[in-house]
Amino acid sequence: MDSTPVALNPLEPGQRWVMLILNAIPSLMLAAGGFGLGKLLEDQLGWPWWPSFVILGLIALWGGTGAPIRRFRAWGWALADDELHVAYGVWTQVHTIVPLTRVQHIDVAQGPLQRMFGVATLIVHTAGTAHATVALPGISRSTAEELRDVVRTHVRAEPW
Repeated sequence: MDSTPVALNPLEPGQRWVMLILNAIPSLMLAAGGFGLGKLLEDQLGWPWWPSFVILGLIALWGGTGAPIRRFRAWGWALADDELHVAYGVWTQVHTIVPLTRVQHIDVAQGPLQRMFGVATLIVHTAGTAHATVALPGISRSTAEELRDVVRTHVRAEPW
């Protein structure tokens, strides 16, 4: 294996929308909770309702927009000669290298939200128990299928 850094490909732009929408639901619930908490504090203690709403609303705004965009930008992937590289993480950065000779089987998954934005997830199952599944979300369906076919040729080429 070569120690030369691999140039990583970014995820498809549709994945940004998938991440934003999936984070919008809990963020809206947090903002609504801030409003409810404010009204409760106003009714019970006579405090103004808006400080808790503003504080939790700002946290919800970051969680619903800023955080998903940072996480989206942290993802990257590359297919090297005989390895699949998957990198992600803002606070804890993870760079997983999957030797194609260790792959057991491959899945291409696409939920309704992913279909709406034209992205899919490539799921690679490897031999071993710890971290035996590697998921690469946010690539186009055609790219996922191409990667699946390339990985499959490496799996078939290995003598058992």
